Amino acid sequence: MFSPCGSGRVAVVLATLAAAGLLSGCGGADGPASRPEAIAFAMSATYPSALPVQYRKTEVIDPTGETPGTIVIDTSQRYLYLVQPDGKALRYGVGVGKEGFGWTGEANVQNKQEWPDWVPPPEMLERRPDLPLRMSGGPENPLGARAMYLWKDGKDTLFRIHGTNEPLTIGKAMSSGCIRMINFDVEDLYERVPLGARVVVR
Repeated sequence: MFSPCGSGRVAVVLATLAAAGLLSGCGGADGPASRPEAIAFAMSATYPSALPVQYRKTEVIDPTGETPGTIVIDTSQRYLYLVQPDGKALRYGVGVGKEGFGWTGEANVQNKQEWPDWVPPPEMLERRPDLPLRMSGGPENPLGARAMYLWKDGKDTLFRIHGTNEPLTIGKAMSSGCIRMINFDVEDLYERVPLGARVVVR
């Protein structure tokens, strides 16, 4: 069952933002990172040395049993799999929702954005009134280099698969429910995944 990053919507405003692909409840610790090393990493094309090897992209025997092209997210192990047509899968390390913000279910990639804008939903702004109402895409943006917007039954779930400017949160449960990836990896996944791709979160 889906449990959005911030439950509920202000109907007209949020529906408009969601349709434009601008709404997201995902951020660092409910907000953008400001550490210089995080910003520097957002512009790099490699893995930080401190990131454990198991969370770096690798090809594995497919453990999911799903059809090729499906994205499967194992929230307990902190892995995202992109199922390949040869019985294998590409495995990426991810960060997942912290306690109370996690979710499971199925959805589809409805929209894709490069260096997306970030619009915190009202629930997040209530928790963090110091956050901006909107942040333009760029290296300081908590959605990172790419975002894939997940919809179910014609409605925005408010969940995303997105990059992060906090690379050392990969492998941890720290987000507001969205699935975060190293920018280097989310750019790779973004190029491989078409609109309409099925996403299974377990």
